[in-house]
Amino acid sequence: MKYQEIIPGNRLKQYVKCYYIYESSSDAAFDDTVFPSGCLEIIFNLGSGQWQTGTADGFVTNPPIELWGQILRPLQIKSVGKNTMLGIRFFPHAAAYFLPDKVDLFNNQVADFTDHSGNEVKGLHNQLLETASWQQRIELIERFLTQKLARTENKLQKGVVVSGVMHEMMQRDFFDNIENVASKYGITSRYLQKLFLQYTGLTPKLYSKINRFQNSLKLMSKKESSLTSIAYDLGYADQSHFIREFKSFTGLTPSGYSFESSPVTAAFTGN
Repeated sequence: MKYQEIIPGNRLKQYVKCYYIYESSSDAAFDDTVFPSGCLEIIFNLGSGQWQTGTADGFVTNPPIELWGQILRPLQIKSVGKNTMLGIRFFPHAAAYFLPDKVDLFNNQVADFTDHSGNEVKGLHNQLLETASWQQRIELIERFLTQKLARTENKLQKGVVVSGVMHEMMQRDFFDNIENVASKYGITSRYLQKLFLQYTGLTPKLYSKINRFQNSLKLMSKKESSLTSIAYDLGYADQSHFIREFKSFTGLTPSGYSFESSPVTAAFTGN
């Protein structure tokens, strides 16, 4: 398995967290679980294999161009065959600039991005398939996103507010309530909640929980701290609170989770 992250160009680096390449050279199928990340993604499948997503009735094959909404609970996935994927991981507030609908409409699903961008994105996918150079593929992606961004200038001002609030909430010493944060931007907490849902698919409280959960995964992957220390360092009220939240996002307790059993999470967390 190969996983590589690529930094976006200057025009897009405030919107795109990274591009990433995922390649699996083995035909062997494997199951994994995806956890909430706080980010939305668009993934172009460029290989001969398939990815499948778990549902109540079994697994369904993902479309060639996947739009990943906010995943709020553990999601089962399956890799079938040799996969080559080029992903766009947006910052939590930024996918809304490139999508026509409120992003919370995509929560807990892997949608077909062609349903929302049509022939334009189909043409891009064909170009990516015909291009062997990863550098040229990234250039094609950046051109596509830049053109999309130019059409949504009206969304930028509100998005800046959401981005600013998220930056505050990501600080380790953040203990303010959402009413005080909203007042700093001259808006009500109710309107801030509405903006958060529209731009991120999450409420401020849920975003904060997912961000803290992701930080716990990073600390656990380093294997340098005890679970008690991690719970304390991340501001959980106590270890039972940490265990409860971790289980809600993974289906497992922190002590029962192993990175070795989740190659996708291990790759993403290690970068």
